[in-house]
Amino acid sequence: MTALPESLCEMSSLDSLRAILDTWTGTVAGTAVAGLERMVSPRVVRLVETETGAFALETAKPENGSKEIAFEDGKFASPNLAQIVRGSRVEIVLRPARFLFRPLELPARAADFLEGIVRAQIDRLTPWSAGDAVFGCSAPVAHGSESITTEIAAAPRKLAMGYVEAVAPFHPAAIAVATETAEGGRIKVFEQRSRGAVDPARLSRTLQLVLAFAAVAAVIGSVAAGYLADSLSAQESELERQITQRRAALRGADGGERSPLAQLERRKYETPASVIVLESLSRILPDHTYVTELHLAGNKLQIGGITRDAPSLIPLIEQSQHFTRATFYAPTTRSSSDPGERFHIEAQIEPRNVP
Repeated sequence: MTALPESLCEMSSLDSLRAILDTWTGTVAGTAVAGLERMVSPRVVRLVETETGAFALETAKPENGSKEIAFEDGKFASPNLAQIVRGSRVEIVLRPARFLFRPLELPARAADFLEGIVRAQIDRLTPWSAGDAVFGCSAPVAHGSESITTEIAAAPRKLAMGYVEAVAPFHPAAIAVATETAEGGRIKVFEQRSRGAVDPARLSRTLQLVLAFAAVAAVIGSVAAGYLADSLSAQESELERQITQRRAALRGADGGERSPLAQLERRKYETPASVIVLESLSRILPDHTYVTELHLAGNKLQIGGITRDAPSLIPLIEQSQHFTRATFYAPTTRSSSDPGERFHIEAQIEPRNVP
């Protein structure tokens, strides 16, 4: 066996997908229209053909219009028919003599596909093709569990369209053509909705367009998301590179004197340690000296307090390796309430915490 060309396989797959999509959107549109019609159903006006060829008018208000309306030269002879028909659902019921009836027996499983089966076999059951005829079938009747029967009614399309075109200028919501069976039931063979009404076929096409737009939007969104992800990834990589460079600079990878770590290290050893200053003062000052004030500002020390001999404190402070240039920055005073002289001395601190 020869393999099918790849292009034929792709066309077959596309046709299958299109058929599935058409079926799904058609079902959704039909359900939506049926629900809308149940909620908001227009009034029904029937034109029932009599044996004389005239039409009996049946409305919810029988007083509207005459009892019978003549049909002459392709027009309904009634002056107020337009007012009655406008916005209504018009059902034109033609005499059974205008139709060809055929019984059809089918398997019970064909009940769900009855309309399609009738359309496929109409040229075999009637003298007309599906495009040249209007046709319909009655509700199927079961015969046991294996088969069903239905009755098909068909007529030339030109005949039915003559009545439809006579009513269409009155702007009805919908026009249907039907006939009556011998058992008293009715078979609808044609229906047409106005442009303002909700058409299942038009709604189905709209749903397909919406789905196509959603698919295109999804593809564009996916491409945009991928592009943004790549852009953000590139920015993240650049930030990581800059952070790595900055960390290397902070660590002083070059080992130079200007590196941040070296500067911090140098500042650490050049700044006087407060603990060392306090310990040195506690060793230098004699026991009769009490410090009540102490200020450290950079390399400058200021102390104040009470002692027995204030001038002797200057040599003691300068003898220490931690202080230089000791001097009084305020007069030395003595009061009767103080146990000694009140002094104020300042000195320069020499950092000695280098390792």
